[in-house]
Amino acid sequence: MVSARLAGFDGARPLLLAVAPLLPVAGVAVSYGRADPMHETVAATPSGGLRLLLVRTAGVLAVCVPLLTAAGLLLPDGVGGPGAAAWLLPGLALTVATLLLGSFTGCAAASAATSALWLLGLACLGAPSVPGAAAAPGGAAAVLRTALETSLGTVLSGPGAQAAWAACGAVCAVLLAARRTAFDRLERM
Repeated sequence: MVSARLAGFDGARPLLLAVAPLLPVAGVAVSYGRADPMHETVAATPSGGLRLLLVRTAGVLAVCVPLLTAAGLLLPDGVGGPGAAAWLLPGLALTVATLLLGSFTGCAAASAATSALWLLGLACLGAPSVPGAAAAPGGAAAVLRTALETSLGTVLSGPGAQAAWAACGAVCAVLLAARRTAFDRLERM
């Protein structure tokens, strides 16, 4: 982050915005389920299940959100790209979607699937910009940065995109509430 600021590296902000929504998702993967060495013991207690998973997820978000937002604010400004906090609603929606999918597959598998879909979506949205940017000065790094900026601009910028992420998060939260008893069973976690 400091070297990106001092060197004026323009690709640091898009890279942070691409990875930032995945860090809370990764935290969910290790906060509950088979990754937790005390999972069987904790899940058998009355405070286990979705309640404990939500408490642990809140802890992950309490660490990730301030650190990632501060890192985004310290990075060099991108030209016309999404702001430093544009990842917040997508990060929240991906986290809740991971919790919902985790009620079917377990948290680790859900985290892997959600992360893969996010990265695949960014790659597919940025792919159309790659052929036009092939002649850009700077070679492959410039092409990849242009593709990433294009896809992030589509996914994160504007009130329509942010409203869609908010709606996705709300729908996933309602569905998660309906599936709350799935976290009481040890077979899938």
